[in-house]
Amino acid sequence: MNQMRKRFLQELLAPMPVVWPVFSGLLGVMIGLGLLVSYLEGWRLLDGVYFAFVTGLTVGYGDLTPTLPASRIAAIAIGFAGILFSALLAAIGVRALQEAARKPHAENHSRERELP
Repeated sequence: MNQMRKRFLQELLAPMPVVWPVFSGLLGVMIGLGLLVSYLEGWRLLDGVYFAFVTGLTVGYGDLTPTLPASRIAAIAIGFAGILFSALLAAIGVRALQEAARKPHAENHSRERELP
């Protein structure tokens, strides 16, 4: 099982050079909009970042709620960015798991062909 974890981690990190700009862009949008909401609502900066992640990950505790129309529109944008972020992360994880599970089978089949 340790080999499977190692292959999974390798497959998970393999697309990061390509995907990292998208990840960092989505994180930047979420944090930036969270800071904007905190400024507009008069919250502390850390509360704005907290709000962005709670909203973006669709948890929505409800302890911080924007009241201004501009803040609510920013919250909607945070939600969309968070959904995209979560979906991309899930897609990469599923692909990595599929590739990690497929490789041992491919190696076993190639060994079987080599045997006389």
